[in-house]
Amino acid sequence: MATTVLIVDDHDAFRASARLLLESEGFEVVGEAADGGSAIEQTTSLAPDLILLDIQLPDIDGFAVASRVTDAGGAPAVILISSRDRGDFGPLVKASGARGFVAKAELSAESVRALLDG
Repeated sequence: MATTVLIVDDHDAFRASARLLLESEGFEVVGEAADGGSAIEQTTSLAPDLILLDIQLPDIDGFAVASRVTDAGGAPAVILISSRDRGDFGPLVKASGARGFVAKAELSAESVRALLDG
């Protein structure tokens, strides 16, 4: 059974390329959201296994979204993404409840699976 994914990013082009990349590697993208509020709503309605979550969103930052969606039992795994470097965020990634961080330029099915399995 494929891992279901919700992609959250405010850039349409990035969501489209992430969808193509993940679907070509066997993930099932069940939804997309352009902001944090929509991500929280879709997490409830779609119950994805994984949320690929941009840190910089127009309404609620990805750290706050991750904290909210990972608080519940049976919560999805969250992987934070950004065009900025991992070092820019220090301990915020771990504190958010996310499984980890992947720079957008380094996004691959392999990097996602490594964080899900690790």
